[in-house]
Amino acid sequence: MPFSTTIAGSLPKPSWLAEPERIFPSWRLEGGDLHDAQRDATRIAIFEQVRAGIDTVTDGEQSRKHFVHGFAERLTGVDATKRQTRGIRDDRYEALCPTVVGEVRRTHPIHVDEMRFARTLTDGPLKITIPGPMTLVDTVVDEAYGDRRALAFAFADAIADEVADLTAAGVDVVQLDEPAFNVYFAEVAAWGIEALDRALATAGCATAVHVCYGYGIPANVQWKANLGMRWDQYAHVLPLIAESRIDQVSIELAGSRVPPEVLALAGDKIVAIGVIDVATERVETADEVNATIDLARRYLPDDRILCSTNCGMAPMPREVAYAKLRALSEGALLASVGL
Repeated sequence: MPFSTTIAGSLPKPSWLAEPERIFPSWRLEGGDLHDAQRDATRIAIFEQVRAGIDTVTDGEQSRKHFVHGFAERLTGVDATKRQTRGIRDDRYEALCPTVVGEVRRTHPIHVDEMRFARTLTDGPLKITIPGPMTLVDTVVDEAYGDRRALAFAFADAIADEVADLTAAGVDVVQLDEPAFNVYFAEVAAWGIEALDRALATAGCATAVHVCYGYGIPANVQWKANLGMRWDQYAHVLPLIAESRIDQVSIELAGSRVPPEVLALAGDKIVAIGVIDVATERVETADEVNATIDLARRYLPDDRILCSTNCGMAPMPREVAYAKLRALSEGALLASVGL
């Protein structure tokens, strides 16, 4: 059976929709024009994935400015107009974040209409990406709860409400993005996995968690350069995720210093291995992608390998991202020869 392919989530936005190559761009349009442009961009994002041969597609996150803020700012209790600078990911870098000013609740659908529309654009498997509870906590300024665990569970309940509606809308995979899992190991063990399971308790479809080393932006590239020759974060995280209820775990592998033997720590989970490096604009060859898959096969059986990108590609030039999609698909096909 051929190796299946997907992407971590985001694709670059067209310059006529938003500022290009930014992880938090400003929209070029407003009102109905913006809505129509977001739908057109979603059409392109899905078309490019399907054309490249990607099996499980996303909407490319074309209707949200940022993978965290696009969800958080539409929850009751989160004030998007009260933005404050804070250090995130254990002060790896500073970000301008919305403020939690009251009880966090989901009072209306957030990404459901977007995914209903995306569902009309493909007959194949469709994935939605949502920020996980710990990453949400780490990307807001809390002026209401004063307790990271309590706030995480409030976010988890809001996610669960959204996930129930997303499942009904025809989504095949719900993925929670948890880059914070690679930073706060004690909290992952204490309450992070519990919050993850709670957030996905209503999913009537496949579930996944994405844990990576971040977008290919300078702050993340610099952080990774200081991690040494061996990146052991997954050695802490994967055994904990192995005990969760989720079906898949998505991790970074290509162009990294992740020791491949950590893949064996994922229990019985399907592992979406990152075979495309998003920290470089150099497009991988099919042979290079095949080599990364072959590395993973030393530690995982073929039926538990899913081929993906290391992280989202939002800040990347569009044509580079599309070329990397093709490399991903071609490399997975090459690895499948002879299976």
